[in-house]
Amino acid sequence: MPQPDQLNAFIAAAETGSFSAAARRLKKAQSAISNAVINLEIEAGVELFDRSKRSPVLTEEGHTLLKSAYAIIESHADFIAKAMAMNAGEESHLCIAIEQNVSALPVVELLVEFEQIFPYIELELLDPGTSDVATLLRNGRADLGLMMEQEHYPKGFMFRGIGHSRKLPVCSKNHPLAKLKQVSHSDLRSYRQLVPRSLDLEDTSHEEQILSPKVWYAESPFVIAELLSAGLGWASLHESVVKEQLAQGSLIALKRIYQQNASLQGIDVVWTKHKPLGKGGQWLLERCFKLNLR
Repeated sequence: MPQPDQLNAFIAAAETGSFSAAARRLKKAQSAISNAVINLEIEAGVELFDRSKRSPVLTEEGHTLLKSAYAIIESHADFIAKAMAMNAGEESHLCIAIEQNVSALPVVELLVEFEQIFPYIELELLDPGTSDVATLLRNGRADLGLMMEQEHYPKGFMFRGIGHSRKLPVCSKNHPLAKLKQVSHSDLRSYRQLVPRSLDLEDTSHEEQILSPKVWYAESPFVIAELLSAGLGWASLHESVVKEQLAQGSLIALKRIYQQNASLQGIDVVWTKHKPLGKGGQWLLERCFKLNLR
C-alpha cells in the first residue's frame, strides 16, 4: 500500500520537474525524495519517471498513476479532517425531517451556511407527510424536525415555535364550489373532500378535518393539490403547498361563511432528549430558533 510520504514525493517531483526541487518544496533531503519515489515504483511494479535525461520525465504509466495519487492524497486529507471534526464533537451524520406542509426555502439558506461551517457532516433531508415527522423522531430516524404544531407531543420530545402557516380551503377554478361567493358547511359536505393523512394508521388527527361524507386520503399534500387541479373535490391545504397554483389561477381559495377565510397553524422545530444533538445539530437548532416562518 503506497504511503502518503511516497505519494507526496511522487506528486512534488512530477509538478516541479526534478527531485531536488521536490525536496526543497517538501523541506526534505533529495535522497529522501528519490528513495520514496523508488520505493513507490517497486511497490507499483512500474517506472514512474524516465531518468535517461538530465531531468526526470513522467512515463506514460507515471502520467496515468499521477491522477490516482492526487485522489489518494485528497482522500487521506479528508479522512484526517473528518476525524478531527468528530473529535471536536461534530456528528458524522445528521438527518432533518421537514414536513411537506412547511416551506423549505428558509431552511435552505441555513444549510448553505451549514455546509461552509461543517463540510464533513453527511446531511440527509426527509420530506414526510402530515404528522409523520414525530414518528421519524421517535424511532430515531431523524435528529431534527420541522412540522406543524401538535397539541400534545410524546414524552421526551422538545419543541419550540418558529412561525405560522396559513391554511386555506381550495378547489379547482372549474369546480362547482368555485362559482359560490361564499361556502357553508352544507356546501362543503356536498362534495368530495381530499384529506392529508399520516402513514401511521394509529394517527387519527386527520379526522378532525373531515366535513364531507365523501373522502379521499393522501399522504402528500402536493398530490392532493394535483388532484384538486384536475377538479377532484376540495381540501384545506397550507398556503406553501398551493402557492404556485393560486398564483397561476388553477386553484382558488374559497370564502367560508362560518369563519375566517384562512386559519393559522403554528410551525415547530422538534427534537428529542433520547438522541442528543452533536455540534452541527446544535448549530442548526439554534439557527432555527431565529427563523420566523410564514
